[in-house]
Amino acid sequence: MKKTLLLLAFSLSIFFTTKTVAQEYNLNMFDQAVYYGMYEATVSEPVPDGAIRNSNSSYGKKFTEEQLASFGNTLTMTVTLHPLCDNYDRIGNVNLVFTEKGVTTYDYNDVIRIEIGRFITPFMDLRVTDPDSVPYVFELDNLTGVFHNEEITSNYDIWVELEVYGYQGGPGQGGAAEEIPICEGRNDVYMGSLDFTSTTDETVEEPNFLLPLEHKYELKNYTLEGTDVLGETVRTLSFTLEEHVTDATIHLITSNHGSNSGGEEYIRRWHYIYFDDELVANYKPGGVSCVPFFEYNTQPSCIYYDCSTNPAYPRPDNDAAWSWNNWCPGDKIPNRVIELGDLEAGEHSFKIDVPDAQFVGEQGYFPMSVYIQGQSATGGLALDAPAFEKASFSVYPNPVENIVTISAEGKEIALVNVVNTLGQTVLTGKNEKIDLSEMQQGIYVIEVKFTDGTDAVNKIVKK
Repeated sequence: MKKTLLLLAFSLSIFFTTKTVAQEYNLNMFDQAVYYGMYEATVSEPVPDGAIRNSNSSYGKKFTEEQLASFGNTLTMTVTLHPLCDNYDRIGNVNLVFTEKGVTTYDYNDVIRIEIGRFITPFMDLRVTDPDSVPYVFELDNLTGVFHNEEITSNYDIWVELEVYGYQGGPGQGGAAEEIPICEGRNDVYMGSLDFTSTTDETVEEPNFLLPLEHKYELKNYTLEGTDVLGETVRTLSFTLEEHVTDATIHLITSNHGSNSGGEEYIRRWHYIYFDDELVANYKPGGVSCVPFFEYNTQPSCIYYDCSTNPAYPRPDNDAAWSWNNWCPGDKIPNRVIELGDLEAGEHSFKIDVPDAQFVGEQGYFPMSVYIQGQSATGGLALDAPAFEKASFSVYPNPVENIVTISAEGKEIALVNVVNTLGQTVLTGKNEKIDLSEMQQGIYVIEVKFTDGTDAVNKIVKK
C-alpha cells in the first residue's frame, strides 16, 4: 500500500556556540492535572494553567521559546500518575505536536504529531496511600534536536500532550471489577504530572531530520482501516526522501490490546519490521517479569496473582512466570530504536507484519506509532502539502437519541462504520444520516471513508 508522502524534514546546526545551557534544566509542564472518564461527554471543569483540553483524556500545552532554548542536548521525561476513580489498567501516552505559529488552540485531528512515550496504568486503589503514585521515566535525548531547530521553531509552535485514558465502570462494563465505594457518582479517573530534566553532554549528537509516519495507527486484520490486506496484520508506509539522510533511525512504539476473550492482549506474537523490503528487526513484546511493578498495583488482580489456584498467590519474579504477557500494568511500553544507516534520496518504504495475530471476534488492535530521524546534509524544511490534508467531519446532534447527521463539506461519503468501545463494528452505512435509535446508551466512534480515499473518525454520545 502506497501512503501519500508525510515528510517533515527538519534541520539544525549540530553545534550551538551562541547558546548557553544551564548545568541542569528542570521543567514541569503538568502538575497533577485531573483526567475524566474517556467514554463520557467532555467535562467543563477547569484546565491546568496554560493548557487546553482536547478531551477528557488529553491536555495540550505549548512550550515557550525560553523553555525550548533552555534545554540541553540530553532529555529525561517523567510521567507521574496518582489514582482517582479508575482502578483498572489503561493505556496512556505523551505526544509532541506541531501547529501553526502563534495559535492558542488547535483541532486535535488537524496537526502534525509524534508519540514520544507510552505507558500502562496499574490497578490502583486510591484508598491505598503507600504508594500513592506510579512513575514512568523515558530517556529521549533524540528529541532535543527538534527543540533546538530554528527551522522548526520559526515556523511551528511545539506543544506537548499528556494523555491518560480511564473509566470507572462496574462488572461487565469494561471497567474495574468493583467500583470503589467512595467513587460512586464520580468520573474523575487519574491525576497526571509531566516533568522534563535536561543537561548538556558534548558527546551527544542531535539529529537534524524528522519524518513522522504514523501516530497510534490501529493495526488489525479485520478492517481495511487497520491493514493493507484483509485477514493479514500488515501495514506498509511508502514515502520519498528529497535528500540524502545519514545515521537514520526508526523510532517505533507498539503494544497489543484486545479483550480477554480475543486473547491478543495476552498472546505474544512475533513482529517483523521491514525497510525497503528488507527485514531490519523482529521482536516479541513482553515476556519479562512484571514483579518490579507489583508495588504500584494496590488493587489485587489476576495479572499479578495466579487466580487459577485457591487461594490465589502472587506470581514469582522470573521470566518463565510471565511468558504470556505483552506488557506490565505500571510499566512503560518500549520506545524501540532501529538503526538504518545512510539513506539515499528517493522512494522508500516501512512495513510492519504480525502474521500470527488472530483478533478473535474482531476485537482488539495494536496501536502503532513510528517516525524516522537522522542527519540531513542540506537542511531546510521540506513539506509535501497534500500529505497534511486531513479529512474531517462533524456530527450533530451530539449527544443524540435517534438520527445523527454527518457533515463533511465538499466530500462524498463512501462508507460509514459505527464502532463501540470494544472495537466492534455495530452498524454500517453509506450516507450522511445514521440511525442510532437501536443502539445502547454510551460512547461510539464513527469512522467515515470518503470517495477521495481519505478517512476520518469522530465520537458520538448516544443518549
